[in-house]
Amino acid sequence: FWRRDRPPLATPSFQGVGESQKVSPQPPFLQIYRYQTHDYAFSSNEGLLRALGGEDLVLMLNRSIEEALQRAGFSQKFIDEVVCPAMRVNYGQGGFRPPALPGAVSLAGVESGLWSVKGGNKLVCTGLLYAAKAQVIPGTVVSIEPKIRPRRSGELGGGLYHVTYRTAQGLTGDTYDLVVIAAPLGGPLANISFLNFHPPIPSFPNPYHQTVATFVHGRLNSSFFGYREPSSFRLGVIFTTDNPNLFINSLAMVSPVEKKDDDEDDDEKTTPLAVWKVFSREELTKEELDLLFVSYDSVKFKKWLAYPRYDPPERCPPVLLHHQLYYLNGLERAASAAELSAVAAKNVALLAFHRWHGNHGAIDQQDLEEKLKTEL
Repeated sequence: FWRRDRPPLATPSFQGVGESQKVSPQPPFLQIYRYQTHDYAFSSNEGLLRALGGEDLVLMLNRSIEEALQRAGFSQKFIDEVVCPAMRVNYGQGGFRPPALPGAVSLAGVESGLWSVKGGNKLVCTGLLYAAKAQVIPGTVVSIEPKIRPRRSGELGGGLYHVTYRTAQGLTGDTYDLVVIAAPLGGPLANISFLNFHPPIPSFPNPYHQTVATFVHGRLNSSFFGYREPSSFRLGVIFTTDNPNLFINSLAMVSPVEKKDDDEDDDEKTTPLAVWKVFSREELTKEELDLLFVSYDSVKFKKWLAYPRYDPPERCPPVLLHHQLYYLNGLERAASAAELSAVAAKNVALLAFHRWHGNHGAIDQQDLEEKLKTEL
């Protein structure tokens, strides 16, 4: 789920930091760009995490964000009123069950310096497809089956994969040397059958969390939020704490991508009539909309399984499912963000390239930081 987005990930270090001290971000994920620039790849998600932050980063999958912050000396009040609202807006999940790593990514997402793309963030995907000169087949993959490539001599050659997919014209398919799955396996998101694999491709029953984004053009009911005088209401964003009686996770005024020169900062200017984005777990009822808004003339909602439902201890699915069959969405079990999806995609591309050409010295290398110092 690509929000009005984040700066490059910089997961905070919780070790020995109290809330009265200045938190000095330690950005382990920024190292991945250096490694990938030098064409290094990792055959497992845990290996990638371990290369970036050692065993401590992997352990962040097994410890809840609440436990990690308590060990670091943060008060329960700080966790309840700052950390939990960040988790609710970024991953729709409170209760402090999510692991420390996605919790840290949530905290990075509330920093300033957010950005978006003129015309919509979807243009990032269409731009990448255009730059790659990719041939896109509109359809839904139904099954993948390994095949053996016949040689002219009659002998059996290397492996192929027959991919069957459903298009507007019906079922069809083709064979490929290499296949990358870039959609969450398990559940309704990518219902792909793996036929005649030995051993069978494992199942991934990891559930995804439903989030409903509702866009409302109307006048907010400031009295619902404790402001009797609408003129005194100057908030553009409202986060919520983990309260079972609350029916929303967050509410924010949607700003245009491009500001005019005479526009004030979003934090300093709110208007009675605006477009508001509401995150909730379920579709808002008319009664709930009437509580939030004095009046409104347009309501649009989008219901989706936006990100994994986190519950430590987490374990990432494998990157390599078969000889030349790769899966990049397993890294979402560590944390879900558009940037992480891009990191996982490039890692799979590098891994597939090196394995195809036998460049084993570029895969799963230890002590990369020292290795790069020596190379330079």
